[in-house]
Amino acid sequence: MSACKGKDGLIAPGRRSLLLGAAGVLAAGGLGAVGLAKLQGGRALAPPSDPIPRDYFGMHIHNADTRTPWPSARFGSWRLWDAHVSWPQLQPRRGRWDFRRLDRYLAMAEQAGVDVLLPLGLSPAWASARPSEASAYSPGNAAEPASIEDWRQYVRTVAQRYQGRIRHYELWNEPNLKNFYTGSVEHMVNLGRETRAVLKQVDPDNRLAAPATTEGGRQLDWLDRYLALGGGQYLDVLSHHFYVPRESPEAMAGIMRDIRGLLAKHGVSGKPIWNTETGWWIDTPNASTSFTSWKKLRPSEAAAYVSRALLLGWALGMQRFYWYSWEHSSMGLMDEKTLALNDAGRAYIETQAWMEGATMTDCLSSAGRWTCTLRRGESDAARVVWLEDGQDTPWRVPAEWRVRECVRLDGSRQTIEPVSPVVVIGQTPVLLRG
Repeated sequence: MSACKGKDGLIAPGRRSLLLGAAGVLAAGGLGAVGLAKLQGGRALAPPSDPIPRDYFGMHIHNADTRTPWPSARFGSWRLWDAHVSWPQLQPRRGRWDFRRLDRYLAMAEQAGVDVLLPLGLSPAWASARPSEASAYSPGNAAEPASIEDWRQYVRTVAQRYQGRIRHYELWNEPNLKNFYTGSVEHMVNLGRETRAVLKQVDPDNRLAAPATTEGGRQLDWLDRYLALGGGQYLDVLSHHFYVPRESPEAMAGIMRDIRGLLAKHGVSGKPIWNTETGWWIDTPNASTSFTSWKKLRPSEAAAYVSRALLLGWALGMQRFYWYSWEHSSMGLMDEKTLALNDAGRAYIETQAWMEGATMTDCLSSAGRWTCTLRRGESDAARVVWLEDGQDTPWRVPAEWRVRECVRLDGSRQTIEPVSPVVVIGQTPVLLRG
């Protein structure tokens, strides 16, 4: 009997007790091998047929040009939100522009071969329709611009300066939340129309992602209204923030189902869907931000959620997945003060290594157990397996998988004995490969 062991090569005491009784359970048929063709009563996702590209793995970095070292994670796209390059920072006063920081970011991205997604939004006080109104940032930022011509000039100036260097732009940030946007849906549709028109005039290859809404349930009423007013015709990519802060990553499936339903309802099915912001509250020693209504994850839970979210994001059809964020004090993949990689960061790096360049041929759940198949060539198949909830459990690997190795999120590996291919599976994904 084999188990996927921890980094020290030993089975943890709790898992050892499970394994001691596993032979009897298996003999009784409690953990009989179940092949993919026999999975019933669960969910079957249909991942894209293309190999998983580097730019699927997106990141937020807030201070890359000052105190934050360039990430050790291999990512392919960078969303510049909360990176101090929104409209108020780029044009602090009418007629005055400051591109120094954005210039530095572009140079860093180009050196690393990373694609930049630049959100366009937040009204500087001088251009705001309500300059003294409170917002999540400075007064006036959440209001729509008072003059559409000021907005056009902002978009045109940025697009011309970075023509051929930035090709992906996003409209605003979470306009369905009042602390980010206090204008009407009609105003935002108008901004979308004007933004896309200017971007395409500068460079027809520019693409606009919109409207960067967030969460699910009643929050999607705003997106429904946006699309009903014709907003779908002014976007090249549907961007949404698939936050499920009180639930596990599997809850993203319900949001994706509802979003696809809205696209179909308003006649714009087929638009690419990008998850341009997602994260969870992680219990870290140096956390400085509290999210009172969010679920607080232990380090091991955070590692499991990062991995499951990346796997499920692709399986659900998200063409990009931007993690928020690399260095955030309470949601980051590294410790903001010590700069050390945390468990979630190591899980991101390991899962990216599993996924990039592979083709996910299926992702299925049965009785709370998920299995996603990753292929590199006709005969090279690996399966990522985890439990949606519950305790760690010994499980017999189907013989037809011909598994020889188990890989954990900490990078440790364990040989699987073909005579008795049993592994301990739990809420943390493991990679099983031949």
